Amino acid sequence: MVKKLQKSAPAADRKTGAQLSGTVKESAQQIWLAGLGAFAKAQEEGGKVFETLVKEGLSIQRKTQAVAEEKISEATNKMATMATDISSKASGQWDKLENIFEERVSKALNKLGVPSAKDIDVLIARIDELNRNVAKLSAKPAAPRTAAPAAKPAAKRTAPRKTA
Repeated sequence: MVKKLQKSAPAADRKTGAQLSGTVKESAQQIWLAGLGAFAKAQEEGGKVFETLVKEGLSIQRKTQAVAEEKISEATNKMATMATDISSKASGQWDKLENIFEERVSKALNKLGVPSAKDIDVLIARIDELNRNVAKLSAKPAAPRTAAPAAKPAAKRTAPRKTA
């Protein structure tokens, strides 16, 4: 260990300047040697410490990446949910707007006397029914024949009429 300088005693006991400088040189030498020893020890164990630090850093990096990926996944899921909610709300609003528009157009057309699609469907159904009735009436069989038909008298032939 470094030798401590003792408090200066009375003048008679004082060390001379040469002794003092020798003590200082010896202390400096010991400090220098301690530094070299520490440096050598650090070099020997430095590689081991470095490898240990690299391993710890790698472990921390993996943990950090896992946490970051988890947070990104959560954020992505939240954003997807929010986008779906907003989309459905917007769709609902468009449906309401479309219904309001259709009602107003329908009222305006009704005031102008334009028939609605429902009115036209009713008319088409009535026309179909009338067509079926006409088809039934035209398909009725004629009265059964019992005797040979009587000879019809020859009709007078007249000149065809000219239409103007």
